Amino acid sequence: MLRARPQALIWLPPWGIPMTKSTDMQTVMAEFLEDYQHTHRMNLRQLQVSSHIGVCRTEALGGLQMQCDQCDVRLPHYHSCRDRHCPKCQQQASEKWRETQLDAVLPVTDYHVVFTLPHLLNPWMQLHPEVIVRVLFQVVWETLKAFGQDPKRLGGDIGMTAVLHTWGQTLTQHVHLHCLIPGGALTQKDDWHPAKSNYLFPVRALSRHFRGRMVSALRKAAQQGDLSRIKRDGDVDSVLNQLMATHWVVYSKACLNRTQTVVNYLAQYTHRIAISDWRILGIEGDHVHFRYKDYQDESRKKVMSLSATEFIRRFLLHVLPHGLMRIRHYGFLANRCRKSKLETIRARLNYKTRVDKKETLSKTSKAISSTPGEKSEQCPKCHQGHLQVIYLLLPKPLTGG
Repeated sequence: MLRARPQALIWLPPWGIPMTKSTDMQTVMAEFLEDYQHTHRMNLRQLQVSSHIGVCRTEALGGLQMQCDQCDVRLPHYHSCRDRHCPKCQQQASEKWRETQLDAVLPVTDYHVVFTLPHLLNPWMQLHPEVIVRVLFQVVWETLKAFGQDPKRLGGDIGMTAVLHTWGQTLTQHVHLHCLIPGGALTQKDDWHPAKSNYLFPVRALSRHFRGRMVSALRKAAQQGDLSRIKRDGDVDSVLNQLMATHWVVYSKACLNRTQTVVNYLAQYTHRIAISDWRILGIEGDHVHFRYKDYQDESRKKVMSLSATEFIRRFLLHVLPHGLMRIRHYGFLANRCRKSKLETIRARLNYKTRVDKKETLSKTSKAISSTPGEKSEQCPKCHQGHLQVIYLLLPKPLTGG
């Protein structure tokens, strides 16, 4: 029988399998992480992330005791762990990033370009994530920068925002970089050269250039000793030779009137990884059921069932080292020059920055005030009053059993 949170309602989805109301990653970890540890080795970072998910928004982290100023109902508001890997956290950070990106949108066609690493590099990603990610960002930018500066193309400096994803819809390892690029380049004389193609640069040429630079950079990293965890003799040369004989996938598409859609999509994953709680349908025995989109079958929505240990293993594949930046900005969108460069480009395009901003934060992502007596969110019971902080809740250790 499927299990989920207490008092969950049973519902019948369109694919015909009886499911309970959504469970979450915290529940899966609580029930199966101990069993997983008996058969799988976890590194310190994975242990840390698992611990954070386990205590997120529970008594263990403490919080605020809230009381409605109308009906006097009391509700605890526990602190979140704020780990970027936690499905419950970082909603406000994602909204803030989304608004910042929309503020930087220019009145030009934007391009969504995706660079994907072959699966041959997945073992290296597990051994040396810092090196692979550093090289990936570096090579992608060098590739796009070279194409942008080519006089036969744009003949100037482009801008790029890149977001690292390491997962596919079924939580398998699928390392790729989403790049959002305004369609045009700023010349040395501060002139604006607009892009005219519906794919920005030729995809096949991008793919070959990307492959060559990436293999060269990885070979250099190996020679410098940065790939020291690859122990077997000849492994580096063997893999790199196979990579040169492999087709590398690059996707490019113009965001015609849909830049905001791409920004909204990326914002969902800028401060989270792998899977959101709403996709986890329920637990049946020792298996976890979750939704996914099958891109090989016309993006149809389907349900996958995995053993809980396999589900946790796949999730932990995407835990990144502490401090590794998943979002980076380049060219005229780099943080050090973004403001001045965007002003220059807007002046050339006779465009004023948007004044009528939409709400910067949705109602569900507004922060609850930590100042006692200050009104915050609406009471969920009477819908008339507002919740106020009446005292602090000190952290309590979670009891086992």
